[in-house]
Amino acid sequence: MKTCHLAIDIGASSGRHIVGWTEDGVMKLKETYRFENGLIEKNGHLCWDIEGLVTNVIAGIAATKSAGFEPAAIGIDTWAVDFVLLDENKKLIGDAVAYRDSRTDGIREKLEKEASGGGEITFAEQYARSGIQYQKFNTCYQLAALSKEHPEQLAAARYFLMIPDYLNYRLTGVIANEYTNASTTALVSAKTCGWDEVLIEKYGLPRSIFGEIRLPGTVLGELLPEVVQKTGFRSTVVLPATHDTGSAFLSVPVRDDKAVFLSSGTWSLMGVENKTAITSEESAKANFTNEGGYEYRFRFLKNICGLWMIQSVRRELGEKTGKRPTFPELIKKAEGCEGFDGRVDPDDARFLAPKSMIREIAAALMENEKTGTGKNSAASEDGTRCGEKTARAGTDPVTGTPFSVGETMQTIYNSLSDDYARTVKELEKLTGKTFTSLNIVGGGSQDEYLNQRTADATGLPVYAGPTEGTALGNLIVQWIMAGDFRDLADARSAVKKSFKIKRFDPKRR
Repeated sequence: MKTCHLAIDIGASSGRHIVGWTEDGVMKLKETYRFENGLIEKNGHLCWDIEGLVTNVIAGIAATKSAGFEPAAIGIDTWAVDFVLLDENKKLIGDAVAYRDSRTDGIREKLEKEASGGGEITFAEQYARSGIQYQKFNTCYQLAALSKEHPEQLAAARYFLMIPDYLNYRLTGVIANEYTNASTTALVSAKTCGWDEVLIEKYGLPRSIFGEIRLPGTVLGELLPEVVQKTGFRSTVVLPATHDTGSAFLSVPVRDDKAVFLSSGTWSLMGVENKTAITSEESAKANFTNEGGYEYRFRFLKNICGLWMIQSVRRELGEKTGKRPTFPELIKKAEGCEGFDGRVDPDDARFLAPKSMIREIAAALMENEKTGTGKNSAASEDGTRCGEKTARAGTDPVTGTPFSVGETMQTIYNSLSDDYARTVKELEKLTGKTFTSLNIVGGGSQDEYLNQRTADATGLPVYAGPTEGTALGNLIVQWIMAGDFRDLADARSAVKKSFKIKRFDPKRR
């Protein structure tokens, strides 16, 4: 077989190992391993099972060998913002606390009132220097929270590593900070693309723990002997864009510079590529971010809650009924309630990690003045609403709220498509461009109902695919390094002929 490469793509709910190779300029993919990921409660916090991730990364490499592949190179990408600290012996300090944990509640407000590291730090200054939007779980706020709860951990730290940095270290023994993920800490300068000394000082953080920033396309090192023993072959670990959104954007088969990108998964990341960061007051107010990308591109985008709400509802219904509904079954429920006009703000912090997503959506609907305006908002005389049997008292027997499964799902689709439409308008205002298409990659590109709703809401044709956008972007960097493609433009052209891209045109409603 021709030389192949391995993308290890890990998200908040699952991870997968995908082998990629090219044949006459056509990209080929093969999944060799998949595993579940999720949060665990540990020492009073929501955490990642970091050692479980290491185990699965290595097991997946071994499974790839068993499937008949020996990749010449391996690249890892994960979500952003989360990190671990290592001591002088390169051992873990504390836990890998997850971004959905509550430890950062109120941290921004405290920082804007208190002196930190010799001076006040406001979000306005933070944004002007880093270009990174406000999210209460930003790495800088996590580090500030850690310094208050466990100052001894920072005092003992010698190395700061984002999650993919740590996984790379466990494979190679090499410690390095990769650029695209480092940029999400809000501690990297949007001008120099290096660590921002002023911000690090103002947060009172030890400068020495932040190492040299390496770019995507860097050869990191060979697999350690003990890893080779477990996996059965030797390989080289390289740096893709280790932030999964950075990888996903690379796989978008754009037709021109008037295309909006949407990486659709647990999060929806909607934006464009720019050569320079936009750090204006207007951009800060609109809460757009400037994440570092491949070849120092900036991903000017907005974080939207994404499929997290649907994933949470699906999981919760599984717990209630003993069987998780499929995504097509949930879509069918939503389609049956198209007249329901419920809407919530998907970006409200209340939906970040609620104990019950179904109940949280219901509570928001009941608080919203628009609740009940849809023609299907009330149960009929026989207790049927949106084609679903509903208790006469107004409480749905499945959801336990006044809203049925279909109404809950329709609310999510209404809310997401509206949010996408608002974001496109904000992008046009902030960039001065008029966009002519919207390109969706990632797992969410399979949701044809959401794709059509998005086309209708934005008024733009939607191009959906490829599905494995993140893993594909990871592999694209490796293929460019290996000479399979001249550059990113060449690789993006190959995406168009390698994968089915489906078009959704706006319908008049």
